[in-house]
Amino acid sequence: MADPDALDALIVTLLNGPLAPQVTLDAPLGARTTYGVGGSASVLVALDSPDHVAVLGEALHGTGVSTITVGRGSNLLVADSGFAGVAVVTRGAFSEIAIDGTTIVAGGAAKLPVVARAAVNAGLRGFAWAVGVPGSIGGAIRMNAGGHGAEMSDVVTSADIVDFENVDFERRWPVDELDFGYRRSALRSSQLVLRATLELEPGDVIEGKAEMLEIVQWRRNNQPGGQNAGSVFTNPPGESAGQLIDSAGLKGFRIGSAEVSPKHADFIQADPNGSADDVFALMKEVMRRVHETHGVELHAETHVVGFEEDTWQPQ
Repeated sequence: MADPDALDALIVTLLNGPLAPQVTLDAPLGARTTYGVGGSASVLVALDSPDHVAVLGEALHGTGVSTITVGRGSNLLVADSGFAGVAVVTRGAFSEIAIDGTTIVAGGAAKLPVVARAAVNAGLRGFAWAVGVPGSIGGAIRMNAGGHGAEMSDVVTSADIVDFENVDFERRWPVDELDFGYRRSALRSSQLVLRATLELEPGDVIEGKAEMLEIVQWRRNNQPGGQNAGSVFTNPPGESAGQLIDSAGLKGFRIGSAEVSPKHADFIQADPNGSADDVFALMKEVMRRVHETHGVELHAETHVVGFEEDTWQPQ
């Protein structure tokens, strides 16, 4: 937990500096996630330019205040008690997309579906799968997002990263250093993706548009809408998390305002005005029941923030 005195001192620094217009105190954070539930961040700072990044890095240096970078919140669950630290979001210049031949440079705040459509319209293939993923480039790199047999590691060649813990202003990480794995990378919560370079292949615009349409339709047919964060658990080796949850009899199982989706068991739905703590409790119960039924330990794909660390593992 952040030192309250250090956090208070940081707030004073931010409110009396050039970032003051970018700062929101007690900022709703759960509302920024696709779950739509959860508490507030003590401080939220919106960054529009590289200058903003440098100023925030200097302000954070040596404070020990907890920091998380937040994309579009499509893989994030924030506790009802909120987050006692600084949440960082990017926008403005960090949403830009540039295409040169088969190379795309996309800002960390760029929306995946927007980048996917831009790539297809430019006659490139290899990124159409991202049209159905409601996240940002930065978040997708952090978790090596993927779908339909493809993932970020297939196309990313490098990413420009800032580490707020080490005041490492904009260092380029090659793909090997990103250390991509199944729904993971080497990035920590304090590290911010400013932009990424993707290398695609020449393709056909008509074929690409048809592929995107097929992907969007598949997702509508096979995945639930509403307030959720996509797949909650990663697939164990040789297994499907959704099938394991389903065969444990948990489709439609509910704790308070959270329910295992009747349409796809690896999705958890949050009721409008519901509780993030209910979602968290349901995640733990699903883990417990699947382990009890199948002897398989599920691991969360969803990133959780603000919960006590020793409460994560199911009892």
